[in-house]
Order: sequence, then C-alpha cells, then structure tokens
Amino acid sequence: MAPPFTAGERALFLDSKQRRYLVTLAPEGEFHTHAGFVRHDEVLGQPEGVTVRSTGGARYLAVRPTLSDFILKMPRGAQVIYPKDLGPILLLADVFPGARILEAGVGSGALSMTLLRAGAIVTGYELRADFASRAQENVGAFGGPEMLSRYAVQERDVYEGIDETELDRIVLDLPEPWRVVKHAEQALHPGGILVAYLPTILQVAQLREALADSRFGMEESLEVLQRTWHVEGQSVRPDHRMVAHTGFLTAARLVGD
Repeated sequence: MAPPFTAGERALFLDSKQRRYLVTLAPEGEFHTHAGFVRHDEVLGQPEGVTVRSTGGARYLAVRPTLSDFILKMPRGAQVIYPKDLGPILLLADVFPGARILEAGVGSGALSMTLLRAGAIVTGYELRADFASRAQENVGAFGGPEMLSRYAVQERDVYEGIDETELDRIVLDLPEPWRVVKHAEQALHPGGILVAYLPTILQVAQLREALADSRFGMEESLEVLQRTWHVEGQSVRPDHRMVAHTGFLTAARLVGD
C-alpha cells in the first residue's frame, strides 16, 4: 500500500477537465486557482487518490506525479526532451542499473532523471552554470538524496574532451555531436553505445558522416511520432492533434578498429 502524502513531497492535482497542477505540499499551505483554494492539510496524511474540494466547490484528485508528469511541469530554463523520446532513448542506449553514463548538455535535467530512474550512474557535462544548477535541483526534487548520490554535473565543454574512461554509454543533447565522436571512441569500452538527440535531419546527416569515419558501427537514426485517440462511447477516432516531430534519435555502438 502506498504511504500517505507527507510535507515536502509533490502532489499532482487533477481537476474535472483533466488539467494538471504540480503542488509541493506544506503544512498550512494553500493551492489557489480561479475556483478558490485547497488547503494542503486536507491532502497531507491522506492516501494517494484522495479527492478534495476547493473553497469554490471544485473537485481535485490528488495523486503522486509520474516521471512524465514531473518533467512536463517542473521548473526549466532549457527546452526539455519530451517523454515520447525519453522512453526510446532508454531502449536505444540499453540503460541498465549501475550503467556508467556520460550525459552532455543536461539542460533542465529531464534526460538525467530518466537515466537515473533506470538505475544508472550519471556524470553530466554542462556549459552553463544556471542549467547545471537547475538540473541538480530538479533531480533532487524528484528523486531525493538517493538519486542525487548517483548524479554529478561538471561545468565543462564536452567538445574539448572526456576525462572518464570505460564508460558504458554516452548520451548527447548538443547541436554538434559529431565533434564528440572521436572523444567518445576513447571514453567508451568496446560495445558501448552512443546516442544523440538532434532537432534537424541535416544535423543527423553530419553526425552519421562522422560515425561512418570512426570505430562506431550498427548506426541507426529514427524519429518517434505519437498520436492519441479520442474514445468516448461510440465515438472512436484519432485525435485531431498529435505530437509529431520533436527530434531525431541516432544510436551507434563502438565495435572495434
């Protein structure tokens, strides 16, 4: 049985229109909307799934946020990789508990949280101090001290080199990942995997040229399109809007000389 809500943790409030609000619970705290407010004390100590009412009579369902919920609602400075791409990245990179991963371009920490949630040990390279700080704050807010203990962010430029060796995986969210290929050859162990996320196909083409002239093989590039469906009684049809292009994923393995 899930433990009751406690002070300091996040709760996701859903209203009757399925709008979602991420709330940090605090004693005597209040969650305000146009429909009045909900006292946090009405949720604290209650089990997940409790329904509460605002002072204006609106009903809210309180549950714990999933990783996807948290990523879409968390504070961020950089654009995040969206959940529809995060899942495939885990499989393309074949992330496993204890995997030693270098992530370059940590941004707001969405990818970091996904890798850490899968049990990896992550070293992040990030040029901007504000992004590095935000990523660590978001990781701590979602995963607490245990997740933070497997996460270290360095303010440095991966284009200039990688200090770590015998890495299992390298995951890149950078505009010019082809500049990292030669460094990755030295940092990964044979069989290690490189995955890059890129917004345009011209960047993918340039990365693939660099991979073709390297010790990497088994290259593949893809994009993920997500279409939801409207299902209401006898009305069953694709939704008019879908999450189409967000970025391209490219993966390759270090296979030898």
